[in-house]
Amino acid sequence: MKQLLSYDLDLFKHINYNWQNGFFDWLMPWLRNAEMWYPLYLFLLLLVTINYKKNGWWWVLFFAVTVATANFVSSSIIKEHIARLRPCNEPSIAGWVRVLVGYRPQSSSFTSSHATNHFAMGMFLYVTLKNQFGKWPMLFLLWAFFISFAQVYVGVHYPLDVTCGALIGILIGYLSGKSFNRNYGLL
Repeated sequence: MKQLLSYDLDLFKHINYNWQNGFFDWLMPWLRNAEMWYPLYLFLLLLVTINYKKNGWWWVLFFAVTVATANFVSSSIIKEHIARLRPCNEPSIAGWVRVLVGYRPQSSSFTSSHATNHFAMGMFLYVTLKNQFGKWPMLFLLWAFFISFAQVYVGVHYPLDVTCGALIGILIGYLSGKSFNRNYGLL
């Protein structure tokens, strides 16, 4: 475990410190901001409810439950039982860690709720929309990856936090999406 955490710290340093550049310094804080994505969520809500009527509303409910479940698992179960200090609050690396957000979150670092939530959404969107839109919904997983990468880049999570959050989110999104497709589906 000690070796894994050492690799995690090394990768964090590469992403947060060694790979820094002006464009990413501007882009990454913006990318991880949840409010930035509100228009996308509204677009998806309208797209599905207008085009798929009754089952569209079931889709919205499943989507909301997926996000709520992912957030609960990450924030209320895992973070409450695994107290890992965030890199932005770690005194041993304070001399070089770059914090690119205007605050230092005080909650536990493991797992990243941003990663868990966005990968749950991304996988749910992929599973439920792939039959209508082909491979395009796969872009939602890429979207989740970039948001998760941004969490490391801005200094609020280690790579292991976002990787484990992503795996949990993928599982929740997959199970929720499969359940929706089995019981309702978008016709």
